[in-house]
Amino acid sequence: MEIAVSIGLIGKKVGMTQLFDDSGKAVPVTVIEAGPCPVVQKKTAGADGYEAIQIGFRPEPKAKKVTKPLKGHFDRAKTAPHKHLREFRLGGPEAAGYSVGQMLTVALFEAGEKVRVTGVTKGKGFQGGVKRWGYRGGPETHGSMFHRAPGSIGASSFPSRVFKGHHMPGRMGGDRMTVKALRVVKIIPEQNLILVRGAVPGPAGGVLTILKRS
Repeated sequence: MEIAVSIGLIGKKVGMTQLFDDSGKAVPVTVIEAGPCPVVQKKTAGADGYEAIQIGFRPEPKAKKVTKPLKGHFDRAKTAPHKHLREFRLGGPEAAGYSVGQMLTVALFEAGEKVRVTGVTKGKGFQGGVKRWGYRGGPETHGSMFHRAPGSIGASSFPSRVFKGHHMPGRMGGDRMTVKALRVVKIIPEQNLILVRGAVPGPAGGVLTILKRS
């Protein structure tokens, strides 16, 4: 669930490219296919304890992949089943402007405003300390037996243990990450595309949440 005080969209990272501004300078941008996202549920403080709207993204073409509880959930909203659902918490006045079944598109955004983009970073698998934490490593000369080893991780006499949180080899990537204050460079409504300056988390095809907030 996206804890927020503003509306947003669910999207898919298409890839990166570049545009040229009025002065001829190259601007790196990420292309995001965002929406259209139907409003599947509207939550209220009286019934649910908080104000929010729930939206869907990417219709699910295979009916057998939709569980009966989810099918009933979508049927109640009179919308087709979708693969992804997200919630956006809104204040009472903001939530009043949306209704179940309403379709949200990239028209929510405009060029020049700033957004927050949340996604899951690329998974790197099990990695050593040099790649995962930037360890310096040992000498690279012939005969050295300390190239990429972690080195000392504690003392023997005191405290005779490894401190919690010590940087060690392990699984890298696959973490939820938010990049704030990304500027919207261009909107292409007919293709449901948003172009934002800079990079966003995750691989091409990864699901993103674009929040209308700096």
